[in-house]
Amino acid sequence: MPDTLRLTEMNFYGYHGVSSAEKETGRQFQVDCEIELDLSQPGHSDRLTDTVDYGEVYSIIKETVEGKAFALLEALASDLAQKILDKFPIYRVTLRVRKLHPPLAGQVRHIEVEVTREQGDTDKLTGTKNPQGS
Repeated sequence: MPDTLRLTEMNFYGYHGVSSAEKETGRQFQVDCEIELDLSQPGHSDRLTDTVDYGEVYSIIKETVEGKAFALLEALASDLAQKILDKFPIYRVTLRVRKLHPPLAGQVRHIEVEVTREQGDTDKLTGTKNPQGS
């Protein structure tokens, strides 16, 4: 059974949405990231090089949410998942992306999309490629 690394309630400002107002003025977004991986080696070695550097995960998410604009949260979440899978030797990643205070005619705290994607490159899991994707 894989172990889990979580980064929760990361807050960003981005320009994702379908309406021109969302694209112009932007909105606040919140992201949770759950990574399933084997933490037995870093649990014994206590070395950052044996695990996923969550600072790098945060940077990927921040650069994506605050950079490229997406019309749909589904596309943003899928792009984030693929970038994380491409970079790290992990089994699975789940992203929850929330648009806070969405432009609806009622009171809604947030809209949330959740996607889960699995590693397609099994070489990353067996260690035959550079685990940091360089």
